[in-house]
Amino acid sequence: MNSISVRALLLRGMLAGLVAGALALAVAYLIGESPVDAAIAFEEAHSHEHGGEELVSRTMQSTAGLATAVLVFGLAIGGIAALAFCVALGRIGGFGPRATAALVSLGALLSVYVVPFLKYPPNPPAVGDPDTIGQRTALYFLMIVLSVLLAVAAVILGKRLSGRLGNWNATVAAVGAFVVAAGIAFVFLPSFNEVPKGFPATVVWEFRMATLAIQVTLWTVFGLVFGHLAERLLLPGAAPAGEAPGTASQTAAAAS
Repeated sequence: MNSISVRALLLRGMLAGLVAGALALAVAYLIGESPVDAAIAFEEAHSHEHGGEELVSRTMQSTAGLATAVLVFGLAIGGIAALAFCVALGRIGGFGPRATAALVSLGALLSVYVVPFLKYPPNPPAVGDPDTIGQRTALYFLMIVLSVLLAVAAVILGKRLSGRLGNWNATVAAVGAFVVAAGIAFVFLPSFNEVPKGFPATVVWEFRMATLAIQVTLWTVFGLVFGHLAERLLLPGAAPAGEAPGTASQTAAAAS
């Protein structure tokens, strides 16, 4: 793939990330703000310090602040995922641009968010010991790095086994190896349970499900939008309903 195509895909990835970020922002505002407000109310009711000056108002946090964070994040991950797409296209099987974009998005969702989420789920305000925030943050990012590396290793393992076991069995073996390795990491990495006494369990649950819904929305929309844009760029003559026979192999050859 030449540098012009990579640059064009990068721009389309950032555009798709921006669109995905806008829809994720709607989800965050509609279902994510309620548990945050409930957690802040609990924190204020049980805080021994009152009357402190608020540097940034809650209204600003839940509107402009939230919008800036989600949209910038969408723009950034869109560019990174587009580069990952350039590497993956034609190298993970005979998939066309749409399918490759979908697989990259699914892999990113699982390895970058879902697996670390299962070990270190996010907490709403008022949950978590301030003394351990540095350790918890470092372990969370360590879990992301481990998950991504294990995912890449699983893809490589699956490709190497496909010649002997066939695609289906090789995929099952690679997924199994990933699950086992991630499980070992789960066992050996420390866990934290710092929910304060009396904090509503439903608020924790709703907050965590909201964050999961935001990420699912972000990566699903990105995969669909970017897949469409990438296909129009790389296969301008492709039919809207799908790829013509032989298109995938031609795309893979062009990407090599």
